[in-house]
Amino acid sequence: MSENVKINRGLKGVYFERSGVSDIDGAKGELSYRGYSIHDLATHSTFEEVCYLLIYGELPTAGQLADFDADLKAARVLPDEIHAIIRACKDGHPMDVLRTCVSALAALEPASQQVGEEAFLANGVRLTSQVPMIIAAHEAIRNGRDPVAPDMTLGHAANWLWMLKEEKPSADAARLADVDFILHAEHGSNASSFAARVTVGTEANLHGAIVTALSTLAGPAHGGAAEDVMKMVHEIGTPDKAAVYVKAKRAAKEAVTGFGHRVYRKEDPRARHMREGVRKLGEEMGAPEWYEILQAVVEAMSPYARHGLNVNVDFYSGVIYQLHGIPMDLYVPIFAIGRMPGWVIQCIEQQRGNILIRPLTLYNGPELRGYVPIADR
Repeated sequence: MSENVKINRGLKGVYFERSGVSDIDGAKGELSYRGYSIHDLATHSTFEEVCYLLIYGELPTAGQLADFDADLKAARVLPDEIHAIIRACKDGHPMDVLRTCVSALAALEPASQQVGEEAFLANGVRLTSQVPMIIAAHEAIRNGRDPVAPDMTLGHAANWLWMLKEEKPSADAARLADVDFILHAEHGSNASSFAARVTVGTEANLHGAIVTALSTLAGPAHGGAAEDVMKMVHEIGTPDKAAVYVKAKRAAKEAVTGFGHRVYRKEDPRARHMREGVRKLGEEMGAPEWYEILQAVVEAMSPYARHGLNVNVDFYSGVIYQLHGIPMDLYVPIFAIGRMPGWVIQCIEQQRGNILIRPLTLYNGPELRGYVPIADR
């Protein structure tokens, strides 16, 4: 039998379910949410509007968006016990702290135990607001400061920057953070979304699924690209050294971070929207050299584009965070902020007509053999 079984390692190329959320065409380098091009959404929409679109399936009316925004803002609160938990593990990695706090919220908020689509919607909205608050509170506490209270006059992205840095972001900086969240909001059956669906498949609650997703995202092969790009930029140092760096990497048959993607063979369609934002933010912050280094790397990598080694979205994200003075160990948690609505709707989709996800492994161990008592071994 084993000779006739095809193994798709990593489930590559395997369709396990239908989804009406995001459409990815890797060959053409195209991405859409609910039928809307990522280019239109990144240019014209807001993160709050994209959250609504992903979760409810349609773009909201002005009234629906106002109500949804009010629900998000009303959820900008953390139980006092969460701040105590953060203080107890303040020296831990931010992803470990975030995962621990989401898990604790499941025990602290009775509504988190409810399942069903209505409960998942309510808990999803609440968690979407709470995740950035946890990250900002941890950053304050581990640096000896009190957490910053949310500003209810600010949108989701601007409020996150306010709580993190305790200074109001410029309109351009807030918009770039907003676009960053839009671009990361949903991306099909990636590792963390699939892991969340596996959890929901057991009829677990949403908080349990988000804990699973966070644990999966924490792995460097999934969520670590932005941090790795920033390390590369520091290693290169100046734009004139980029070509030598790339040549050495290619000669050693090593990957150049930020190029290539498991799905896209052409340039990641999300990347272009970060590129111009990085340039503008670099000029605003008085540090244009980071953008110049990135573009020098792109130029040095251009001969390899025909092999599918094109820029991905994480190539630019890390520099945005660097320009804001955000520590590198917060890069993956920031990814989680943007991905929350995608995880929520993936969990809701899984719950509709739920089925336990239970793939098979093909046994290739020893043939059946007799047990030998320990005295005879």
